[in-house]
Amino acid sequence: MDGVAEGLWELADLHEKNGEIAKSVKCLEAICQSTVSFLPVIEVKTRLRIATMLLKHSHNVNYAKSHLERSQLLLKSIPSCFELKCRAFSLLSQCYHLVGAVSSQKQLLNKGLELTAEFGEGFSGKLWSCNFNSQLANALIIEGDYQGSVSTLEQGYVCATEMYYPELQMFFATSVLHVHLMQWDDGSLVEAAVSRCNDIWESIDADKKQQCLGLFFYNELLHIFYLLRICDYKNAGQHVDKLDAAMKTDLQKMQQARELTKELTIVNEGLSQSDLPHRDRAKLSARRSQLEEEISNSIGSSFNGQEGLEPAYFGNVKRELGDKLELAPPPIDGEWLPKSAVYSLVDLMFVVFSRPKGLFKECGKRIQSGLKTIRAELVKYGIADGTTEVDLQHSAIWMAGVYLMILMQFLENKIAIELTRSEFGVAQEALLEMKGWFNRYPTILQACESIIEMLRGQYAHCVACYDEAAFHFVEAAKLTESKSAQAICHIYASVSYICIGDPDSYAKALELIGPVYKVIDSFVGVREKTAALFAYGFLLMRQENLQEARVRLASGLQTTHTTLGNLQLVSQYLTVLGHLALALHDTGQAREILRSGLTLAKKLYDIPTQIWVLSNLTALYEQVGEKANETENREYEKKKADELEKRLANAHASAHHLQLIEKAKFQVQRLNEVDIKRAIAGPSMKVDLDIPESVGLSSPAPAPSSRRLMDVDIGRRVTRRGG
Repeated sequence: MDGVAEGLWELADLHEKNGEIAKSVKCLEAICQSTVSFLPVIEVKTRLRIATMLLKHSHNVNYAKSHLERSQLLLKSIPSCFELKCRAFSLLSQCYHLVGAVSSQKQLLNKGLELTAEFGEGFSGKLWSCNFNSQLANALIIEGDYQGSVSTLEQGYVCATEMYYPELQMFFATSVLHVHLMQWDDGSLVEAAVSRCNDIWESIDADKKQQCLGLFFYNELLHIFYLLRICDYKNAGQHVDKLDAAMKTDLQKMQQARELTKELTIVNEGLSQSDLPHRDRAKLSARRSQLEEEISNSIGSSFNGQEGLEPAYFGNVKRELGDKLELAPPPIDGEWLPKSAVYSLVDLMFVVFSRPKGLFKECGKRIQSGLKTIRAELVKYGIADGTTEVDLQHSAIWMAGVYLMILMQFLENKIAIELTRSEFGVAQEALLEMKGWFNRYPTILQACESIIEMLRGQYAHCVACYDEAAFHFVEAAKLTESKSAQAICHIYASVSYICIGDPDSYAKALELIGPVYKVIDSFVGVREKTAALFAYGFLLMRQENLQEARVRLASGLQTTHTTLGNLQLVSQYLTVLGHLALALHDTGQAREILRSGLTLAKKLYDIPTQIWVLSNLTALYEQVGEKANETENREYEKKKADELEKRLANAHASAHHLQLIEKAKFQVQRLNEVDIKRAIAGPSMKVDLDIPESVGLSSPAPAPSSRRLMDVDIGRRVTRRGG
């Protein structure tokens, strides 16, 4: 009967290669359903192949799980078969992960670790131990046990060290860093994790580094998230440049591989001709070998071309050639995210660093490209017009959530750019698109609710609806548990109140900014500090406490300029300081500061700030008696003011304007209890994708908005009534 089984296996392989998955599964099922008994080992191998195929090519997780559970029962009666038992443990664990059976998954993985401890020998046994530790760490994160997750990953790291396998050490070291970034309890622990990653990466041979593209991207992105958190933008920018260059190089290689593959298809078609002359066949055969070698070199392989034992993701559509960034060798199969998602994150990082510098044209290209890529990927996961999160297959929810969150962050940056340029209509459309996604996927995008409210506040402020803006900023603070995000929201709201310009509003602003200012040094990095100094200085200026305002603003400007490099915030600082200098009759300094502020505002296409600077320059020229400059400047100011008024009028006349500024949260179509259970049954719904630090790892549900990657510029808050 062994020969029959081998024949059916070969036929199943042939059907799978031809894309005939149903026929392939039927061939394998014939063995399991046969009235003639096969050896238990043959049945186990067959069921494992069926499960693997189902997980790779379908959403039928429960059917795969049934085959694997049956295999488990059969393997209990077999004393040997260590590799088969480990593979069954690993695949079944991933099924439990997918259906949200975390408790069962943990029990199974602990049994797997017991198996490797008792019977696992040599290199293979340690690899399986690493596999189980890796999966167990993720299961622990789902339950919010970050400390347990780190301890488990450290066990994997020790195992990799005993194997003298630096690439595998790097996998566990970066995973530990990832968890620390998600749960930032102790800055020194995070710093130590970063340092260890650097040391291990340096210990890997240069040739091997080139093969470890997945580890390179994972490590570099984690470094960027860390550096962003501590506001080390200069060094973070260097990592972004490295990633961008590596991405472009790889995309060129993949394009070459696709072209070679097209030629290989033509060559194979030629070789399939039965009447092909011998000489031609020899030439084509030689060319085929050459093409196959060139394709292999173009694609590369992180781990010696080994085939992973498990699918990286379940229910995936067919992946393109080379569309995988491996982190670890089989049987771990440690891919973080599909290449398209990783490269979208690289584009997003480029936008994050280029937007504050005013490089809007290049940012626009990256945003457009990123949105196009992500929308195409979402269709593959069943997300089309009209679908909601309860329509998604369980196996698609996790990756769909990753893409949706990256999509929302692209839209967030688009809105920030368009508001800076006073392109209010485009910003309205993008904000409504965010609302539409949130309405359809409220559980997956729960962390975005606070961001949407913040952006509504940003829009309202930019169109001079300051009372409504303050309302939305305060609401945004209520929707997050992040102290940092709450502080930023309160700072924004305080500036909106200051712009209203009456004593009662100043009092409300002080109520919001005061508590933040008192604890300003408790935050990681300086983002909150620079924003708070700006708002507090602005308030002091409005209250005619000019000297004290000047001191606060000068301190904030210095920190902003040297640390953040945010040109828009620098421009806003310069404008307020120029206004102060003029009020204090320091016309020489006022002229220099205001000209610098105007230059930056022009570079950023920031019309409101330009108008504010111009109004101050007009007053300066009037004060020093430069009539010609005063007249010329006043005309230019009027031109810009007319342009802004026209844009504001169009925004206010829009059918969407009142909906966006209304002092009420968007009404979301809430799911009923059964639907909610269906939507969040899997751990994928417990992924906090509010920040890229947590893309790819699970965290406790419901995940509140935590630290934001993108900094919504506080400078937008001082437009209009700034003079």
